[in-house]
Amino acid sequence: YKPREQQPIDENGVKNFDLPISIDHEAFLSDLLKLKSGQNVVKKEYTFNNPSAKPHMLEFKTAPILIVEGLFVQYFDEIAKEIDLKIFIEAKDHVKLGRRIKRDQVERGYDLDDVLYRYQYHVMPIFENQIEPLKHSADLIIPNNKHFKKALDLLSTYLKTKIG
Repeated sequence: YKPREQQPIDENGVKNFDLPISIDHEAFLSDLLKLKSGQNVVKKEYTFNNPSAKPHMLEFKTAPILIVEGLFVQYFDEIAKEIDLKIFIEAKDHVKLGRRIKRDQVERGYDLDDVLYRYQYHVMPIFENQIEPLKHSADLIIPNNKHFKKALDLLSTYLKTKIG
């Protein structure tokens, strides 16, 4: 993500971290290219809405298979073209909302009204207009309403054949 002070603000003064412009995609691409060329990457942890949290330094190590995860991985063409196998993991709306509430309210301590506001006015509009259409360019679509163990087993077997 870009720094907090560079995050877009909606008409009600709420920072919107769910827009493509919230992502520092140039740095993301640079880091991805480093990993693909065999270089490890060290980054400061992004602490989202918790300015009092002390960020840790995170090291990302290169490997024969790199798993790149994120909402906008396929959104930016220059990043998408670096991905060999594009996987879209989807879930029903009520499942996504339940997971969001659990993560943001229970694990991060956010107010429920804030979680619901962001879900309704930030998350879902961006998902419907900019993320979900990318599903059609994915190589594989995995439903994740309960678990995706079978799909993960198939994917694991496939990846093992790729690295020999």
